[in-house]
Amino acid sequence: MVCAFEGWNDAGEAASGALAFIGDALDADRFARIDPQEFYDFQANRPHIRLKDGELQELSWPSVEIYEARAPRAMRDLVLVRGTEPSLRWQAFGAHVVDLAEALGVQVVVTLGALLSDVAHSRPVVMTGHASDPSLVARLGITPSSYEGPTGIVGVLHAACRQAGLPSASLWAGVPHYVAAAANPKATLALVRHVEGLVGVSIDASELESAAAEYEHQVTLAVQSDPEVQTFVERLELQADAEAELSPGEVPDGDTLAQEFQRFLKQRGTRP
Repeated sequence: MVCAFEGWNDAGEAASGALAFIGDALDADRFARIDPQEFYDFQANRPHIRLKDGELQELSWPSVEIYEARAPRAMRDLVLVRGTEPSLRWQAFGAHVVDLAEALGVQVVVTLGALLSDVAHSRPVVMTGHASDPSLVARLGITPSSYEGPTGIVGVLHAACRQAGLPSASLWAGVPHYVAAAANPKATLALVRHVEGLVGVSIDASELESAAAEYEHQVTLAVQSDPEVQTFVERLELQADAEAELSPGEVPDGDTLAQEFQRFLKQRGTRP
């Protein structure tokens, strides 16, 4: 089972975009929907209407949809859980998803997330994550996360899986904070590739690769148009290059990066 949710966990729409891409590539079919009435504050996540010639054509509610996807050459098929992050009763929601996973015979639950970070768009996507099982940790092939702080529904779902004894893993992609408003196909591609390796599926991502290359090109042009932003991005690039040559114990901590970003904001006269 692979899960992703729009909202707080989804910087640059990378996580939801990765799940949507996987679903489209594998011709996934929706077979269930979680009733939104129990889990959403509709003032925070409002329903959408579609009008035609002044008449109501459709009223769509925020929800979580469940898809099945047959994965060629993989040992097992996939269940995809996709929707808007719920706003109410998270513990009940997590139990609901775990019950579904157990009923379907799911062997591992993978949650996808993306967060804004001090990373350069021109360098490889920084991937972090964690897993409940040592064998899954080895298969992740990424930097283990030591994050402590607020979490979203993916963190709650990961905890629910652990409590139920259901193996689970969480994959996170770092998204440059200076292009936070734009969809990030480069981070989406990184998540797709790591899902491939973790769950043993093969996906044609050539279209996404082209989109990622175009994204990097367009962001580079935009950065070059602002000397102050370009200077800051160059610092991030140097930092990334230096970190690639250091052992894990020598990597500068988050406080150092945060202080650098605060200096950048002060130079631009921008309040954090």
